Amino acid sequence: MESKLILDVTPQQISIALTEDGRLVEFSRESREATFSVGNVYLAKVKKVMPGLNAAFVDVGFEKDAFLHYLDLGLYFSSSQQFLTSVLANRKKQPSMNRVQPTEELPKDGVITDYLVGGREVLVQVVKEPISTKGPRLTAEISLAGRCLVLLPFGNKVSISQKIHAHEERFRLKKILQAAKPQNYGVIVRTVAEGKSAQELTNELEVLIERWEEALRNIQQSKENPSLIIEEIGRAEAILRDHFNPNYDQIVVNDKEVYEAIKSYVKLIEPSRTSIVKYYDDELPIFDVYNLTKQIKSSFGRIVPFRKGAYLVIEHTEALHVIDVNSGTRNKSSNVQEENAFEVNMAAVDEIAHQMRLRDMGGIVIIDLIDMRTAEHKQQVYERMCANMKNDSAKHQVLPLTKFGLMQITRQRVRPVTEVETQEVCPTCGGHTKIRSSILFVDWLATKIEMVEKQLKTKRFVLYVHPFVYAYLRQGFWSVLRKWRWKYGFRFRVLPNYDFALLQYKFVDASGNELDVHDNMGMA
Repeated sequence: MESKLILDVTPQQISIALTEDGRLVEFSRESREATFSVGNVYLAKVKKVMPGLNAAFVDVGFEKDAFLHYLDLGLYFSSSQQFLTSVLANRKKQPSMNRVQPTEELPKDGVITDYLVGGREVLVQVVKEPISTKGPRLTAEISLAGRCLVLLPFGNKVSISQKIHAHEERFRLKKILQAAKPQNYGVIVRTVAEGKSAQELTNELEVLIERWEEALRNIQQSKENPSLIIEEIGRAEAILRDHFNPNYDQIVVNDKEVYEAIKSYVKLIEPSRTSIVKYYDDELPIFDVYNLTKQIKSSFGRIVPFRKGAYLVIEHTEALHVIDVNSGTRNKSSNVQEENAFEVNMAAVDEIAHQMRLRDMGGIVIIDLIDMRTAEHKQQVYERMCANMKNDSAKHQVLPLTKFGLMQITRQRVRPVTEVETQEVCPTCGGHTKIRSSILFVDWLATKIEMVEKQLKTKRFVLYVHPFVYAYLRQGFWSVLRKWRWKYGFRFRVLPNYDFALLQYKFVDASGNELDVHDNMGMA
């Protein structure tokens, strides 16, 4: 499988697209002025302690106070607070982790009022970005993530990823890190560390420790509270850190500054692979060149077609995401209807798994599948979804279908769902309404031609379109019209209608009767 990471950089935002064999699988847009990103560390101030919630609201500079629960204080909160107090009390003395005095771990059944009061300064890290009306979610257990390691200041343990199964390898990694790490530092060894040399692991550990020591200096120099102490690396570098693999064929960037940053990061984590980073310097939009614009427009609408008339309706609410599966067709025979429902549902869970990863849908996802009567079919659909979700790096849980035909999925949510405006201002009414993306219009006509042939059982018809569309369909030797006729194996006529709006069309049979190609998708 060939993977490409394409970055479209503008002064306002960075759009990041990950493709697998040319298909868009992950997409995100991030403002270049974005704050309160996951991983950012702040010197903050407690605004209010809520005993009933066993939590506190903390001022990190966001318009809404951030939320810090007792269970997110971390086992070594007492040690970190004592050290923070000493650093703030003597800003001239160079802070050293050797001065940390180990304390007892926080009890799991403790209460937050024993450790926090209003106005107290506290060191916190963002674990969930602000979503809707909610402020950021925080933890006081600071961690610095690298490619192979995660550094835990104030900890002492070396933990190995459960996905590393070989006993000898687990023992080797633990021995290396126990010998390399200084006092008062804990380390989590990530799965990607398997097989890495002691030198590689030690070098990364040193980089992470230096980053933390820089953070301590930032605390000393901070003149405001709240203040940003550690800024998480950019979204592009974060994707490389968490997902970089040898299957990456190319990383293409259209901005020189970001290109140099990406290349430096790849050189750090995988020196032999720096050649895959390419700088794109052309007048054509980078997403157009890699056929991403059309994929984005077709994938992010409220309605997502996925199989010969079948489609998904995706709704996002503050509490959860709801996905409705529709077949688009009806069969009178109950046996045929059952088989059709099963086939559509199997194809639907493939597309839904893709959509959740693409849109980064987190929290609770409820899927209303087409009703199936047989337990065997329900189990197969459930197993298919579980298999699809294995490639998803986000933590998740899939539950079997309920007796009402609903599938429930929970997926880790750390940032708002990715949304893309796919509709355009109507050129006919002057902007009073919106229409579907014009870039998808020709593809949409192709689905209607298939519908006329297979559902309406006719191959003799005339397609009337706007003159501009007519000219586009007939342009060049291998025109769109010629390709259609070659693909479907029969000839039909396309004629201009000067009374039509730009995206208006009509199918007429040999008797002059208009063919009904409308469906209940609201996109006819």
